[in-house]
Amino acid sequence: MAKHVSEVEDGFALKRRRDGGKKRKVKGECTIPPQPVKHILSSYTMSNPISKRAVSDYVEVQAREKVEHAERVMTEHVLGRDYDCWDVHTDKDRYWVITNPTNLYSQHYFPSLDFTLSFHIGVTTRVMALQRGAPSSSHKSRFTPVWRRWEQAAETYDEAEEAEDFQAVGMKCRETLIQYVRALAKPEMVPAGEEAPKRADVVGWSNLIANAIAPGDRNGYVRGHLKAISKSAWDLSNWLTHQHGATQHDAEIVLDATHSVIDTFGTAVMRHESEAPDQCPQCGSYALDIGFEPELMPRPYIVECEHCGWQKQQE
Repeated sequence: MAKHVSEVEDGFALKRRRDGGKKRKVKGECTIPPQPVKHILSSYTMSNPISKRAVSDYVEVQAREKVEHAERVMTEHVLGRDYDCWDVHTDKDRYWVITNPTNLYSQHYFPSLDFTLSFHIGVTTRVMALQRGAPSSSHKSRFTPVWRRWEQAAETYDEAEEAEDFQAVGMKCRETLIQYVRALAKPEMVPAGEEAPKRADVVGWSNLIANAIAPGDRNGYVRGHLKAISKSAWDLSNWLTHQHGATQHDAEIVLDATHSVIDTFGTAVMRHESEAPDQCPQCGSYALDIGFEPELMPRPYIVECEHCGWQKQQE
């Protein structure tokens, strides 16, 4: 009588029965080597040493443990940001470290990297939504007085209930725009033979600043955009200040328009002042981060490639 397929003894089972169920030791080239000691793993991995050092330092400060090995295992681009995922071994634990912004997660509680990345993106996105203001710490350091003014306008918006409160948002946005031109305006921006605009002439100074930080035919559209958004935000803030029937939506539009001016002009100014190249001269990547460190004055800018670690400091 034929046996069911599940009852048919395969060749491997028959061989195991003949061998008494014992595993034979494999000798020769197929021998699996023992697990390497963690502190020598870095000698056999290819990674960005600058980023690796920063990640190791971060873990040692946050976890107060000695890092024995750190290896970048994945980079994922989500919502306009690159998230680097690192596998970090310490003398006590093992962590996932995910950047931009950076946080660490014990692999004991977060065994799946994909789940951890999803969790990280969700939490950091919510946090960034609550922390309105400068797009980066370098941006805020370069334009601290301006961002402080804008944050005051945002606080007024958060507390506003009546039309007069929303009008106050417009007034504080006006003050923010005046502060920004005072922070960026320089006498040498005024063409020879022309009279300098008044200190509170936001539109006049914005045109001169745009000419200075986005010169040449290549930057024609950028220059035009800078001039257009500064005039629009100035007109809007003046309108809201005198709008007796001002609403919450009106105030939100003006607040966002003012933020756009500071953000866009600030990015253009930092690129111009740092003399950052369009691409990394070492690897060709466009992922260049412009850092601003006030304590390094008079050369406060450091340009770093996020892919290969190339750096350029102002000369």
